[in-house]
Amino acid sequence: MPVHTAAAHQPTPPFNAPAARRLREALGMAPGHVAYGMRASYGLAHITPETIIAWERGEAAPLAGELTALAGALWCSPGELIGAPRTLREHRLSLGLAPEDVARQVNVDIHAYLRMEETGEWRGNDRQSSALATTLRLAPRAFATVTGRDAHLADLLRSAATTRWQAYVRPLTRLVPVQRREAEDVLHEMHLEYQALMTSTLSWGGGASAESGDAGRDFLERILDEFWSRVR
Repeated sequence: MPVHTAAAHQPTPPFNAPAARRLREALGMAPGHVAYGMRASYGLAHITPETIIAWERGEAAPLAGELTALAGALWCSPGELIGAPRTLREHRLSLGLAPEDVARQVNVDIHAYLRMEETGEWRGNDRQSSALATTLRLAPRAFATVTGRDAHLADLLRSAATTRWQAYVRPLTRLVPVQRREAEDVLHEMHLEYQALMTSTLSWGGGASAESGDAGRDFLERILDEFWSRVR
């Protein structure tokens, strides 16, 4: 399949091939109709019926610009053609927003914003972070992931579970958009559960058994899931 040179540098977002086929068939369109619409309305001369078929079969995936054009041809939003967004760029694409639009809403220089998309490291201040969450409609967990805070959050949560949890309330609320009272309740609950796992099965010698140690390690490994499942 030929590649459009002007778009070759674009990233490939996660593509929901079954959704693309389902949307096309619901409109009563053949692959050729979709390809024609993308060529005529978006100037993508390289798109053929075979391109559409390959996308729908999962043999290839549209680039970012192609996905936007495909959504237009299918009268849907780009988000309906994207799998679960994982990155800052993918969340933006799912809403059909240009990087300039996000940078303006968040009050970040466009070049700085593009660098943050490329690196996956969000460097905005608190006000800009709040604006980003609003602009991209990010739930707290998605916000933590796309701004590259998951690793730091996991370290903080493990420390709170295994040591004095009260010391980690303020760092947590500065890291992710969770209210202080809820952070206190969740950290306390997780601390108690971890301690219960570690002491639930004691050996005759008075120490924690291998089973309780394994349970505690499993709890710490899934610490992010444990945390977000408790956050309202």
